[in-house]
Amino acid sequence: MNEFLITHVCVVTPQETLQNVSLWIQNDTIFRILPEGDLPPETKKLPRIEAKGCTAIPGFIDLHIHGYAGFGPELGDPQSLLQMSESLAQTGVSAFCPTLYCAKPEEMEKRIKKLIPALGLERGSRIIGFHLEGPFISPQKPGVMKPEDIAPVDLESFKRIYKAAQGKIAAVTLAPELPGIESVILFARSNGIVVQAGHTNATYDEFLLGAAQGVTHVTHLFNAMSPFTHREPGVAGAALMHPGISCEIIADGMHVHPDVISFLRTVKPVENILAVTDSLLPTGQTKGPFQANGEAVLLEQGIWKRRSDGVIAGSALTMAKSFKNLLNFGYTLPQAVACTAGNAARLMGLSKQGSLKEGFQADIVLLNDSFELQSVFLRGNPLYSPKE
Repeated sequence: MNEFLITHVCVVTPQETLQNVSLWIQNDTIFRILPEGDLPPETKKLPRIEAKGCTAIPGFIDLHIHGYAGFGPELGDPQSLLQMSESLAQTGVSAFCPTLYCAKPEEMEKRIKKLIPALGLERGSRIIGFHLEGPFISPQKPGVMKPEDIAPVDLESFKRIYKAAQGKIAAVTLAPELPGIESVILFARSNGIVVQAGHTNATYDEFLLGAAQGVTHVTHLFNAMSPFTHREPGVAGAALMHPGISCEIIADGMHVHPDVISFLRTVKPVENILAVTDSLLPTGQTKGPFQANGEAVLLEQGIWKRRSDGVIAGSALTMAKSFKNLLNFGYTLPQAVACTAGNAARLMGLSKQGSLKEGFQADIVLLNDSFELQSVFLRGNPLYSPKE
């Protein structure tokens, strides 16, 4: 359908919730948002999708995701990346950053060279660019990363990775306390890459120095970083205390306590809180054995753990579940929309995505009265029977 209406729907905008309106879609764009009684005569013959009882929100944007449904960048296969895009679209994700695990720089370079042909061919969720989780991270805060893959800072190797990606690196997670890291931060910033502090043991002062150099964002806040204490605030404390620093949060209630996620919005501007899944390749699969980053993992209490030692390996979230969790944790509808779409769009410079506004791309998720996925529209194309 090139032109159609979604009628009798509740539309959530960044500022308010509009009751009983119609979304007038033309091609891939939201043409008009109109009160139900104000539809002009020329709309009478348009196809209509009745959405009474549904809530319309913008398509989700996930900036930190390793895989879904058995597909992911770790496989080094462009077709897998394209299948990941199609699978994510069914869950309401309109755009995402495939996230590469920490690996030796030469291995990251090789993998990106294999994956780069996929970019621009996706039929589902749009690939914004790669998120590199490493290789310049702290050996003291590896999380599930393999210690042997952590590399000393080397600007030339980072430049080779950037060249292999043909400039399509959207974000890099690094440890701002590492010797020589300033050159990488400056190169990344000068090339439009969002620089994130993560897997870091930086002191509070070391983080502030990194922020002065160009670190503006924090990877999965509270996880794999120096904690907030009363004598040494660490990276977690810096993120809490400095409103201009934005942060990811894994909103599954396991990586971070639900009350802490709720508390976060009271001490930090909501526009600088971004929900991400950090989900792993087997997320959404029902039959094992399961592997992520070349290691056996098991699903335990809703999170993936490395089978060998029980270390948390990542989440089994979808963005739709993240959205519902945020509501359960006390976020308002506009706040949850901002955290799952609008804030990420702004951070990545996606000027016509992340919000339901006239003139914006028609990436629309319809939720039922229980705030569960009902229908998905990407770039004006309806996708039905979405998978959770």
